[in-house]
Amino acid sequence: MILNHIWGLYAHPREEWQTIEKRHESLSYSLAHILIVALIPSICGYYAAAHIGWSIGANDPIRLTESSAMIMSVGMYFALVLGVFALAYLIHWMAKTFDSDPTWTQSLELAAYTATPLLMVGVTALFPVLWFVVCAGIAAICYSVYLLYSGVPIMMNIPEEEGFIYSSSVVTCGLVLLVTIMAASAIMWSMGFGPEYVA
Repeated sequence: MILNHIWGLYAHPREEWQTIEKRHESLSYSLAHILIVALIPSICGYYAAAHIGWSIGANDPIRLTESSAMIMSVGMYFALVLGVFALAYLIHWMAKTFDSDPTWTQSLELAAYTATPLLMVGVTALFPVLWFVVCAGIAAICYSVYLLYSGVPIMMNIPEEEGFIYSSSVVTCGLVLLVTIMAASAIMWSMGFGPEYVA
């Protein structure tokens, strides 16, 4: 069943990583997981931006037009999916340095399940208060990093010491990837693709 590892990754992550490692699903299974879970922040973000409005401080909520919110949420969806694929590519590419030879599917599974808390925390956009969403996002980042550190030695079949260095390298690359996506968004906004606000 699609998404059947999510509860295990929250309740008992190490055991769930071992389960994932023992019975690798197909590439289409991992793709379906990413494509479904990435819908959560996109749909919630659209609804919050177009219908609820973001509260920043004591000012009135800021809302976008429906068409602008739709464009932003579709762009976010594709950026999230491409980000997970880029992370999987980095995991696969760096594996040779650590004498590991994972399949592309293994790398994609590791990236997809590691990114799951970050994607699922998008549901907090339904309560669009900046401090709340930021706190939830920080907690999700911390848990995603924990999942990565606990999952790399198991999924890549390497010792825990090497897994720590490998995970640290992936986290560094992931942060560079995040900054790149943010910079690309800022450039797009400055080129006239920014949001339209409801007056």
